[in-house]
Amino acid sequence: MQIDFKLPSLGADMESAILTQWLKKPGDTIHRGEALAVVETAKGLIDIESFHDGQVAALVAAAGTKVPVGAVLARIDSETAEIVPSAAQVPAPAIPSAVVLPKREASAMTEVTAPRTGTSGAAPHRRPISPAARRRAHELGIAAETLAQTAGSGAIHVEDVEKLAAQAAPPAAPDPRNAMRIAIGTAMARSKREIPHYYLAQAVDFAAAREWLTGYNSRVPVGERLIEGVLLIRAVALAASKIGDFNGYFRNERFEPAKSVHIGTAIALRGGGLVAPALLDADRKDLKTLMQEFSDLVTRVRSGHMRSGEFTAATITVTSLGSDGADVLYPIINPPQVAIVGAGIVTERPWVVNGKLLVRPLLNLTVAGDHRVTDGRAGSRFLRVIADLLANPEQL
Repeated sequence: MQIDFKLPSLGADMESAILTQWLKKPGDTIHRGEALAVVETAKGLIDIESFHDGQVAALVAAAGTKVPVGAVLARIDSETAEIVPSAAQVPAPAIPSAVVLPKREASAMTEVTAPRTGTSGAAPHRRPISPAARRRAHELGIAAETLAQTAGSGAIHVEDVEKLAAQAAPPAAPDPRNAMRIAIGTAMARSKREIPHYYLAQAVDFAAAREWLTGYNSRVPVGERLIEGVLLIRAVALAASKIGDFNGYFRNERFEPAKSVHIGTAIALRGGGLVAPALLDADRKDLKTLMQEFSDLVTRVRSGHMRSGEFTAATITVTSLGSDGADVLYPIINPPQVAIVGAGIVTERPWVVNGKLLVRPLLNLTVAGDHRVTDGRAGSRFLRVIADLLANPEQL
């Protein structure tokens, strides 16, 4: 049968993408998980992978064109294809209502005399200009006579001066960092608007995990050493596999538990911005494998080239600001997921152990949960499981 290869949604903030490159041509064989096209979004270049085995029948969209989420990019002939729900197009953000501005003050106006035009003997047209507008025009290098020649008969204000300057200036090149910030803001605004968040925090004694990690790293080559963040990813994955209400999606007004645990990992980009691609099946992989895949993921993400499956698969997200010195992080859920775990920096603090006051390395863990799916009692149990795993790192 012939199936449509559509542009998937790679995040709640995505509405469209630019098709930059085809990696296959008509007649080529394509395998499930193999990249067929490359698209550019605010997050960077992303390989779009096929869900099916088959043969490329036709390329529908042309390279270099902007296509909306859900649009057909190509068609694939496949004898083993299963029906896969197409990615629903993300609704466009609501247009804000009009803003009523205060009336302008009419006082303290001076006037600008417009030059005569033609041979008419009529009196010259005079437009008043505020002192602030005159100063702004001087700063921008705009002559008062130029302002007088603009259409209209009302008073000239600062915004009129800046509008004229913007019309005369060459268009600025789009800033990709600003585009990403807008995309992130749109997604997070939707999250806070639609998801009833609740937050819980717990201080975790990280001494056992740190001691185990130090011993492990002393026994392996430098290239195989682990970092603290991988222990946290593994602990969250195992906890999510045990308490499934934190692992999945809220769609169509109901919770859909995920069959696998794919940990979205927040990665800061060198040029600014943040993405959270997934480490797949994190609950089924050992720490060594997770470390290798995490290192590969960070390298590819920061070079600006990623895979679509890594953006669409995440079932729960882990984020940390420990490297930047934050003690506690209260993150926002990435829809349609229903939970996110945050971690701060590990710091040495007074801690009571078996009735004795000791100095211990402590890690502040937080969880943001979706109140439509779980409550604080379940969230507390979820954090407790993560803390117990970190206290017994040999179980990871």
